[in-house]
Amino acid sequence: MKVCIIQPPYYTDYSKSDDCFRFELEALDKCGDDLDLIVMPESCDIPSLAHSNEEAANSVARYNRIFLDKVSETAKRCHAMIFVNARSFCEGGIRNTTYAFDRNGQIAGQYFKQHLTPGEVTKLRLDSDYSFEFSEPTVIEIEGLRFGFLTCYDFYFYEAFANMARQNLDIVIGCSHQRSDTHLALEIMSQFLAYNTNAYVIRSSVSMDESSDIGGASMVVAPTGQILVNMGSRVGMEIVEIDPKDKYYKPAGFGNPPSAHYEYIEKGRRPWKYRPGGSAIVRHDEIMPYPRTCAHRGFNTIAPENSLPAFGAAVAMGADEIEFDLWFTRDGEVVSIHDQTLDRVSNGSGKIHEYTLAELRELDFGYKCSEEFKGMQIPTFEDILKKFACHCVMNIHLKTPGDKPEYLEKVIRLIKKYDCEKYVYLMTGDDALLERLQREFPEIPRCCGGGRDHALRWKIVDRAMRYGCKKLQFMKGYFDQEMVDKARANGIITNVFWSDDPVEAERFLDMGIDTILTNDYNRIAQVVEQREKYKYY
Repeated sequence: MKVCIIQPPYYTDYSKSDDCFRFELEALDKCGDDLDLIVMPESCDIPSLAHSNEEAANSVARYNRIFLDKVSETAKRCHAMIFVNARSFCEGGIRNTTYAFDRNGQIAGQYFKQHLTPGEVTKLRLDSDYSFEFSEPTVIEIEGLRFGFLTCYDFYFYEAFANMARQNLDIVIGCSHQRSDTHLALEIMSQFLAYNTNAYVIRSSVSMDESSDIGGASMVVAPTGQILVNMGSRVGMEIVEIDPKDKYYKPAGFGNPPSAHYEYIEKGRRPWKYRPGGSAIVRHDEIMPYPRTCAHRGFNTIAPENSLPAFGAAVAMGADEIEFDLWFTRDGEVVSIHDQTLDRVSNGSGKIHEYTLAELRELDFGYKCSEEFKGMQIPTFEDILKKFACHCVMNIHLKTPGDKPEYLEKVIRLIKKYDCEKYVYLMTGDDALLERLQREFPEIPRCCGGGRDHALRWKIVDRAMRYGCKKLQFMKGYFDQEMVDKARANGIITNVFWSDDPVEAERFLDMGIDTILTNDYNRIAQVVEQREKYKYY
């Protein structure tokens, strides 16, 4: 198979867009009918740097249709498969898309970039909703060859390589930019990809300048990791012959028969050692849309409050958030229970901090809810994180004593241990604790609570601003429309504690409340889900 990679010039001067686009069309004209496969870079319909969404949209309007028509004509003329990247238009908006054209000039499939940069989402406003859903790696099969795909930023997410390898790919197409990486770094990444997927990597990028040692590096890499060609920063095109069915096999450990590298490491994989992953992962707090429903103490109308069954029921039904309270035991363990005392929810008596965790484990925290939950133990904060980290946003009500600084540090350590920093926010009405969180742990989002002082509850917006809180939590009966409007005007997200009444919940949403805490998750979630979703990023 004869492969051609094209590397156009690229400028940060937007006024040179026509020149760059002309090069792309002329490069396609130079392709001969002896080629089997042609690959071009990312964003061929935005051929020079767009400094704004308006400039990007202008380029797409001018070039997109002309370019795709030209690619189709070239595929037919050369009788070659061609892979290019440009914008596509779908119901959800505009997407960064790699197109696969067959030898007849027909689109055989599309790949949507899976890891969009923050700028693509917030500045260029590309559709990214699909990237927050579970999906298998995209595979397009043409003429018995299995093609996989990465686009630019995708190359950095090595955790995706193992799943791609499982697809038995022959070729990975990389329509890319990666304009800030050195040639050496780009070689390492491409070799690593080829070796781990046992597939050829065909990568096309843009030249930042022929004297530059960053960007560019359009290349073809064999499954062994051998670089067959690397264009560096040279503008133009390069042709190389490959056998896409030529694979690399090695002994799968001493004395074992040969296998692909990914097959060898799959035998010893331990997925629970890595960061949370999989189909249950939801959008993190910064990018999860509003309005939301927060299951207060879990779905506690059907299971004991602040229990794993209550949290699990809410999460299984799709709760955006769960709320729970944290206290500390006599031996410094973190447990979830609402009251400072045990009497209401267990067969014990006295205060939480008077017991060790082992002593609390001897008590029954389920039978007072119903006989079906008899024998249930109190959950630790780590128990909750083990089951639900990154499966929902956690509204954590801190009830830690102010005179025990090491206790708060333990909560933060556990959040970081389970990679949950983006999925939690810490709620308290204690001003001293809010000040400490702002000073010592500014990276963990804070939510200002009303506090015990009734007068302070009416000053909650000012307090939230003083302590740099991303959110605040109104207490029912202690806020009005003016306070909601003031919070919104200052970029502060508003919770309300609480509502189990659908009519009341509607009124809160009409006022502009972002998140409603509820004890009756399903009833209130149905109200919230009817509302149009909005995002703060």
